[in-house]
Amino acid sequence: MDVDEDDIEKANPPSYDRSEDLASLLYLNESSVMHCLRQRYGGNLIHSYAGTNMVVINPLSTPSMYSEKVMHMFKGCRREDSAPHIYSVAQTAYRNLLTTRQDQSIVLLGKSGSGKTTNCQHLVQYLVSIAGSTGKLFSAEKWQAVYTILEAFGNSSTAMNSNASRFSHVVSLDFDQTGQVASASIQTMLLEKLRVSKRPEAESTFNVFYYMLAGADSSLRTELHFNHLAENSAFGIHPHAKPEDKQRLAQQFTKLQAAMKVLSISGEEQKALWLILGAIYHLGAAGATKDGDEAGRRQFARHEWAQKAAYLLGCTLEELSSSIFKHQTKGLQHATSFRGGPDEAGQGDGSGPKVSALECLEAMATGLYSELFTLLISLINRALKSSQHSLCSILIVDTPGFQNPRLAQQHRGATFEELCQNYTQERLQTLFHERTFVQELERYKEENIELALDDIESSASLSVAAVDQASTQALVRTLARTDEARGLLWLMEEEAVQPGGSEATMLERLFSYYGSAQGVNKGANLLLRGAKPHLFLLGHSYGTDWVEYDTQGWLSHAKHNPAAQNAASLLQDSQKKNISGLFLGRATGATVLSGSIAGLEGSSQLALRRATSMRKTFTTGVAAVKKKSLCIQVKLQVDALIDMVRRSKVHFVHCLLPKAEAVTGGDLRVTHGDSPDSGLMTLDLGLLRAQLRGSKLLDALRIYRQGYPDHMVFSEFRRRFDVLAPHLSKKHGRHYIVTDEKRAVGELMESLELEKSTFHMGLSRVFFRAGILSRLEEQRDVQTRRNISMFQATCRGYLARQAFKKRKIQDLAIRCIQKNIKKNRGVKGWPWWKLFTTVRPLIEVQLTEEQIRGKDEEIQQLKQRVEKVEKERNELRLNSDRLESRITELSSELADERNTGESASQLLETETSERLRLEKDMKDLQARFDSMKKQMESMEMEVMEARLIRASELNGDLDDDDTGGEWRLKYERAIREIEFTKKRLQQESEDKLEVEQQNKRQLERRISDLQAENDESQRNIQQLKKKTQRLTSELQDTKLHLEGQQSRNHDLEKKQRKFDSELSGAQEEAQREKTLREKLAREKDTLAGEVFGLRQQLQDKDLEVCAVNLKLDQLDAELQDLNSQESKDEASLAKVKKQIRDMEAKVKDQEEELDEQAGTIQMLEQAKLRLEMEMERLRQTHAKEIENKDDEVEEIRQSCSKKLKQMEVQLEEEHDEKQKVLKDRRELESKLLSAQDQVRGGDVETEKRLRKDLKRTKALLADAQIMLDHIKNNAPSKREIAQLKNQLEESEFTCAAAVKARKSMEVEIEDLHVQMEDISKTKQALEEQLSRLQREKNDLQSRMEEDQEDLNELMKKHKAAVSQSAQNLAQISDLQAQLEDALKEKQDIQEKLQAVQSQLDFQEQSMVEKSLVSRQEAKIRELESKLEFERTQVKRLETLVARLKENLEKLTEERDQRSSSENREKELNKRLHRQMRDIKEEMGELAKKESEASRKKHELEMDIESLEAANQSLQADLKLAFKRIGDLQAAIEDEMESDDNEDLINSPTGRIRYFYDRSDEEEEGE
Repeated sequence: MDVDEDDIEKANPPSYDRSEDLASLLYLNESSVMHCLRQRYGGNLIHSYAGTNMVVINPLSTPSMYSEKVMHMFKGCRREDSAPHIYSVAQTAYRNLLTTRQDQSIVLLGKSGSGKTTNCQHLVQYLVSIAGSTGKLFSAEKWQAVYTILEAFGNSSTAMNSNASRFSHVVSLDFDQTGQVASASIQTMLLEKLRVSKRPEAESTFNVFYYMLAGADSSLRTELHFNHLAENSAFGIHPHAKPEDKQRLAQQFTKLQAAMKVLSISGEEQKALWLILGAIYHLGAAGATKDGDEAGRRQFARHEWAQKAAYLLGCTLEELSSSIFKHQTKGLQHATSFRGGPDEAGQGDGSGPKVSALECLEAMATGLYSELFTLLISLINRALKSSQHSLCSILIVDTPGFQNPRLAQQHRGATFEELCQNYTQERLQTLFHERTFVQELERYKEENIELALDDIESSASLSVAAVDQASTQALVRTLARTDEARGLLWLMEEEAVQPGGSEATMLERLFSYYGSAQGVNKGANLLLRGAKPHLFLLGHSYGTDWVEYDTQGWLSHAKHNPAAQNAASLLQDSQKKNISGLFLGRATGATVLSGSIAGLEGSSQLALRRATSMRKTFTTGVAAVKKKSLCIQVKLQVDALIDMVRRSKVHFVHCLLPKAEAVTGGDLRVTHGDSPDSGLMTLDLGLLRAQLRGSKLLDALRIYRQGYPDHMVFSEFRRRFDVLAPHLSKKHGRHYIVTDEKRAVGELMESLELEKSTFHMGLSRVFFRAGILSRLEEQRDVQTRRNISMFQATCRGYLARQAFKKRKIQDLAIRCIQKNIKKNRGVKGWPWWKLFTTVRPLIEVQLTEEQIRGKDEEIQQLKQRVEKVEKERNELRLNSDRLESRITELSSELADERNTGESASQLLETETSERLRLEKDMKDLQARFDSMKKQMESMEMEVMEARLIRASELNGDLDDDDTGGEWRLKYERAIREIEFTKKRLQQESEDKLEVEQQNKRQLERRISDLQAENDESQRNIQQLKKKTQRLTSELQDTKLHLEGQQSRNHDLEKKQRKFDSELSGAQEEAQREKTLREKLAREKDTLAGEVFGLRQQLQDKDLEVCAVNLKLDQLDAELQDLNSQESKDEASLAKVKKQIRDMEAKVKDQEEELDEQAGTIQMLEQAKLRLEMEMERLRQTHAKEIENKDDEVEEIRQSCSKKLKQMEVQLEEEHDEKQKVLKDRRELESKLLSAQDQVRGGDVETEKRLRKDLKRTKALLADAQIMLDHIKNNAPSKREIAQLKNQLEESEFTCAAAVKARKSMEVEIEDLHVQMEDISKTKQALEEQLSRLQREKNDLQSRMEEDQEDLNELMKKHKAAVSQSAQNLAQISDLQAQLEDALKEKQDIQEKLQAVQSQLDFQEQSMVEKSLVSRQEAKIRELESKLEFERTQVKRLETLVARLKENLEKLTEERDQRSSSENREKELNKRLHRQMRDIKEEMGELAKKESEASRKKHELEMDIESLEAANQSLQADLKLAFKRIGDLQAAIEDEMESDDNEDLINSPTGRIRYFYDRSDEEEEGE
């Protein structure tokens, strides 16, 4: 199959085949929408979102998607969180009603049979079930009963639908403050009441007749005379013949009776309804005589059936006959004369149109059923009425759908009733176009939002105008046909009263206004001629649904028939009490508006408001005069419906018909358990495409996708979503007053981080793309839940603390009670206490009884007063309710009267102007008539003279033959010339005619060629338009796809930024932990080194202690040996004891020294921790300072490049100084390292050598001490031993001092290292800062030059703005003066208006004539118009003043900004000077630190030299000690050679050798 490339549209991916929202399709075109709907319908998904609207395809079955369980699934859900369903529409409307407290409306659009009434029932059932009602007044069972009754009395079988609604109705659900249903009502209009008596072929009357004929029991049949049914009926009402149909209808009648019982319709009231229906049936059976029978008398054809109808209605046959057939001509003539003028009234009986007897009978049946239906609506509203207070309401509008007989394969023209239903649907479609396109585009224009949209096609105003357009002379009572265009309804009303008016003339006038005579092109006109003269085609739904109408008999709909009006009086005067009681009670109330809208009863405030709104529609302007016209009532009823819906927030539901063949048969709906036929799940694509084009859903989806469908006022948006930015609330404070809402919303948007393409800031409100506001609502709900959880936690904590405090108080009270009980037990046996407790009650009894009696009396008085006040309050409440209802009624009546008066005055003025115009025309025509009459008389005189002259000439020819021959020859020659001239002229005319015919044929050929070329160009234009639209839609889809990708990229970037921030935070945390670990590792190493050193010192001390203990043991042994010896000397014993005490004291001193060292170690560790904390704090401070410096540098970049030029020289000098400092630092570091190495090397060697010498010295001294103890009487040896001890102590002291000096030197060296590292780090930071400043210098210079130029320009602008502000101030003063003058004039006008109003009130009270009142009202209106003009002037001046003030404020703000920027620059200059001074001070401090380091180095060198000198002296002392020890050893060896071997073995010399061997081993080990 070959397809044109231009007809191919882009397809969506398979994932979009069953998309819930058609607006979410990737490529939005007709084919993709059709495919999506088809796929969803194949999956039994009949509901789809279309932006803000809902699309429902009638499933032609009863699926199980409307159960109570499904209802609760949608309860409380947002639209974005729920699947597409009719319950979702109801939930959205209910949610908006609760949040905004605004009335909501749900309007169902579509063809007949598309399921509008079924969806209406589902909507009502959901709202009643979910919202609930106080006391369960409105249950689902009651509403099911309501729709059962409405289907019985208002539905019938048609060619399009087996159960079609034949009336329009509005279900009003009023809700109270808590969101429950407080009251409800139903208003009906446009009832197709003619269906009772006359209807198209193959269609039935209302269902209730068949229910009653099949289901009435024997008693009711007897009472209604249904035992014998008529074979023929003028109304065509016949019972069904099939048994299964009879059984089904009988069940429906039983169900109808049960429904009436549920709605509290009593048996007598039901009986009255059946009597009226039976009477209508019998009237149809009675029939009427044809015209011309029995000398033209109009009467019943079968009187016995008429007698039954009269009996059922409660009247006589004569009364019934006179109400139907008598006074018809008079009534019709009266109606005609009212429109035609006074000349028509006196023409007699022959002037009025004749009405047949059958038409009179049909009018009576129509009137009876209309009154019956109105009564039924009143009874339903009585059951739904409630006295509870209501706040706002939800309106559900259900109307019959589009009717097209061609769609049902019927070859007939549509009727007038079908035109009315199609006109209603067309008006609702126009409302959809207005709300979806016109208002949105106007709102964008008002808010200065530029939106690139395709040319939106205008609404179907032409087809609507062809039906209801009124002329400017609509109020004038005239029979003249003007050339001004007017609609079909107005033409019918005019032609019905015109002499000789007919449907043909009506159609001719209609085509002259709107139609095309050829009827060739349907695209150019929406009104075309039909195949027959009485047929015409009207294109509904933008020309996608062409309906052919048959106008035969349409003028009868515009004629008043008194029989229909006599029906109400006949029912009110009925002798049957149940009938007359119902209709008499209803006649006193205003339940019907002009015989058209029923169900206006209701006592609630909202019901009264709706009734007042509808009455206003019928009593304003043209409606006040034309509301009695039967044709114009159709327009007025639709106007009232549209006006009522327009006052609320409207939700549209588009019901689509899947296929035309599915509804032409019987009832194809299946039960829940059965599966529908597979053929039902197929769609008629052509029909579906036509419905989509007619509803303009694609255009609505495009404007929804490309525009900003969600919008909120700035203040409302800020109040609602301020919770998402708590930091702004903390910044401004709780009591912050917002002066600029737009600026506050802008800050809020920045904090929310929304992409700029997803919203737009208007002048007074903020607009959002589709889905953005719902996303914000979700975020708000999450934040609100979090805040509520925190609030609950706080409250619970507070309650727990209060409970604890209460427990404490209870504990205290319990203790107090226990204490009192203990005291009571102590005094319980006391006699005086017993006497007191016995006597005190007796004393108080009398007083208590008197107090009780007084209190009882007071209570009784108060009860009486309360009862009296309650009674008065109830009376006042009843009076106030009655007075309020009376006031509302009077106000509505007053409004009606005023509107009627205005209309009458307007009518009078128009008639006066028309009469003056006609009088002027009459005078002109009279003058023309006189002139023509004179001209005709002169012409007659000339003719007479010519005849006389000819007669005299003929007489003269007879008298004179000679002269006659000459004249005869002349006469013959003249005749020949005349004949020749005639032939010549005829030949010329024939030649000219042939030439003209040739030219005509050529022109016709040329015209046909041009027409073909035009058609071809039109086809090309249409193709190009189609291609352009397709490309434009694809471009828009691509743009939307790009915006979606950009929004996703924005979200990904937002997530990436969040991830990067978290990653950087984690990395910083890891880096911080790493540095801490390294620091801890370093500290651990240092501590391990210190611990190792301390352990070494402890081991050394342990060795010393062991040596001392060993020495003590030796001394003890020697002391025992000495004690055993007789030659023991007491002096040596005391000396030894003293030595022992000295050694113990030394051990204690060493232990104390160890404790001091341990405390010192702890103090050092604490100091180390403090230093680390101080370093961390300094690091943080330094980081903050770096950040502050970075900010300052950023500011310096903008304003201080000139200052940097002056600093270049200083920076160079500082750079040189820095190089010198770095050089000195390197030299110092090298010297310090070399000195440190020398010191370390020298100290380690010296320490080792000293330790060896110390150990050797200790061993020698021990041996010497032992040897000296054996030599008691050798005094010189004792002195030497004392000298050696002193030398030993001095050497130990010197060694300890050297160790301490070494440790202090190491600490100082470490401090110097730390200082040097800090200095290096500081210098590196300064180098980096200086290099950064050097790099940024050039950029700052260029920027400063640009800033200087911008500053010069701004100064120029500032000067111009200052001069402009001065001029504006002068203008403001002038405008203020003008404003004061205008206010004074306004006050004067108000005083005059009050005076006129008081005069008007006085005249109304004194019953002045209406003409005077109208003149006063005209004056009042004139004054009000002047006042309104002054108000507009004042508003304009005020807006101008406000605009000038805003300009002045902007200029002052700019001036303040300039001054603040100058101050900032000055501050930056000062800060730069401070920074340079700080840098210089830091350089000075570094120099000081370096000098101090050099000084410490010199001191360390001096210490090292002194230590070297001490070391040399110690080495000399050690040499001397070694020499002496050698001498002692030699002397001891000489003395010991003479002793025995045994003594030598047991003597201390063996021990000395032992110690010598041990000391040698230790030396070898070292």
